[in-house]
Amino acid sequence: MRYFLEIAYNGTRYHGWQRQPNAITVQETAEKALSTILGSQIVTTGAGRTDTGVHARQLYAHFDFEGFFECAKLVYKLNSFLPPDISVISIIPVSDNAHARFDAVSRTYEYHITTVKNPFATELSWHYHNPIDVLQMNLAAQRLLGKHDFECFCKSNSDVNSFDCQVTNAHWQQSGNQYIFTITADRFLRNMVRAIVGTLIDVGSAKITISDFERILQSKSRSEAGFSVPAHGLFLTQIMYPYINQDIR
Repeated sequence: MRYFLEIAYNGTRYHGWQRQPNAITVQETAEKALSTILGSQIVTTGAGRTDTGVHARQLYAHFDFEGFFECAKLVYKLNSFLPPDISVISIIPVSDNAHARFDAVSRTYEYHITTVKNPFATELSWHYHNPIDVLQMNLAAQRLLGKHDFECFCKSNSDVNSFDCQVTNAHWQQSGNQYIFTITADRFLRNMVRAIVGTLIDVGSAKITISDFERILQSKSRSEAGFSVPAHGLFLTQIMYPYINQDIR
């Protein structure tokens, strides 16, 4: 039987989602908890990976288990077992061919910025004290919509077959001293969101123009784009699947 695990986490003390040697990751931590409680070696397949320090309000992973358990009770047991910075939201039975990674049709990220030092948001937003023009950043962000080659915003030497991504939403919101950038696409490349935000910040700081931003997007060169903003302001917030009302139960 296959199940989807819906999970959220504060990524501050983890080296990302994906299991790796000699580093604490969210995947390894979740698998250890599942294996201990179910009494069987459990391996998960995530919808994607988040880098070191990146957070997730919603990430799905699937796993297989042939025994019986009640989903609500397992959620309770896992949350009692897991550290405080990882939370299981739900466990959902799915068809045997459902796939957390390949069935996802879109993913949404947010990047959080604060312009004042906030000791309660140190781990969850980036403190950027210089003034930025949200209108100009939003005008530039509209250039991201549609299908484009995003190689210029991809980490160098990434092993991918294509740099094409279909972006359906990209916009900034401001509320007082808080700025949030939201972007939705069918897929994301390594470091893509952080590089986009850094380059948009250059637009908002009048270091480059919107025309420059368009030229950078077409350049396919990472060296042309702006800096990558710090990981701790980035959140994976939603993953959509082609099921009725996004309900995969």
